[in-house]
Amino acid sequence: MISVQRARDLGRRLSGRRWGRRDGRLAKAGRAVMRPFGLALFQGDADPPPASRRPTFRVPRRLAVLLPSQTFDLVQVAELALSLILFGTTQGMLTEAIAAHTEGYPVPEWIAYLAGLAVALPLVLRDRWPLAAWRVAIVQTPLTIWAAITLDLVDPPYSAQLSVMYLMVLYSVAVRCDKQITLAVWIITVLTVWIADPNSMALVAVMASVVVLFGYNVRTRRAATARLVEEERRTQVAESAQAVLAERARIARELHDVVAHHMSVIAIQAEAVPLKAAGDPAQLEAGLAEIRGLSLAAIAELRQVLGVLRDQDGRTDTAPQPGLDRLDELVVNARAAGLAVVVERDGPLDGLPPAVGLSAYRIVQESLSNAMRHAPGAAVAVSVAWDDGELRLRVANGPGTAPGDAPGAGQGLVGMRERATLLGGTLEAGPLPGGGFDVRATLPIADAMTEEGA
Repeated sequence: MISVQRARDLGRRLSGRRWGRRDGRLAKAGRAVMRPFGLALFQGDADPPPASRRPTFRVPRRLAVLLPSQTFDLVQVAELALSLILFGTTQGMLTEAIAAHTEGYPVPEWIAYLAGLAVALPLVLRDRWPLAAWRVAIVQTPLTIWAAITLDLVDPPYSAQLSVMYLMVLYSVAVRCDKQITLAVWIITVLTVWIADPNSMALVAVMASVVVLFGYNVRTRRAATARLVEEERRTQVAESAQAVLAERARIARELHDVVAHHMSVIAIQAEAVPLKAAGDPAQLEAGLAEIRGLSLAAIAELRQVLGVLRDQDGRTDTAPQPGLDRLDELVVNARAAGLAVVVERDGPLDGLPPAVGLSAYRIVQESLSNAMRHAPGAAVAVSVAWDDGELRLRVANGPGTAPGDAPGAGQGLVGMRERATLLGGTLEAGPLPGGGFDVRATLPIADAMTEEGA
């Protein structure tokens, strides 16, 4: 049996282990509770300013030479103006109070300027560094209240200027910081004001709570919007990638159908011709001619597969393939649909290789179709130039005169890029700064002519 002393020692060890584990959990919980306060006061940082567009205005060039920039953010300009107003009103109010303060310790006038700067500085900082602005405010606010009470300069000790500044800074913190830091900022703010002036704690707590909750709601909505935008972007990327994979799979199937059939027949004929000829030159020549015919047919069908892509509605062209010789038909149809199309030609376009002419025709056709759908009634400029061994296309449309369809998944652009890539060319497409869309393509002609002549 275990002795009484050994039982006591075992009990002490087990109790010590339990208390050690409990102390470790308490220390970990304490660190988790205090961490947001440390981030709020010292180490934390806010999210970067939102990427959403804010209103701006441009200064005339004659005045811009005196300014650092010609374009200014209206929000920042408004904050700077409000900072100057708060500085001026705070300084003026305290200057009058100091002049009327005749009892006790004399107060120098520069205190009024320092207080005005302390009230205005957080507003200057809050757009880019909201936590830094709050730290400045949390340091100077109790000092300002204490000085006002001690020197009996202002009654009540917190002014309207100080309240406006603090509420705006709290709003920025709630919008740009996570909820743990925002909660710590709210607690520190209320406690700081309570220590400096207990009578104003209830009012400050209510006002700070309203502003923080409103800012947190704005942050939540922005985060949800950002997630939706990111999901939409990923969906579009996935759809574009899927369209490319589907197009490659279709081309692979067609290549297999064309090449495998003809190559199999050619291989069989190549083995059978020597046996059938049996030294007869006429039969040997006929067999070789048949192999040559099969080879030419395979090359022709292979070129057709590489040049013909599926239309956007899923149908495959079976009619004779068009070229830039039918560009006027596209223009007439586009004008009939309401587009103001202007065409500029540079260089002869009647001698283009069929593959280049087909791809150029389809690119112009798709660009005009996009303009019809997304910018009805827009002005469209079509430019076609052939020089230096390459064909350059550009289709640029301005903003539409009526609302258009919503942007699609971009499969039409994927198809145009595939057409250009198959010929060894390039295609660039994107929105124009003033509205509208621009498509530029470069298709090499010399390579296509060399391949057709081979």
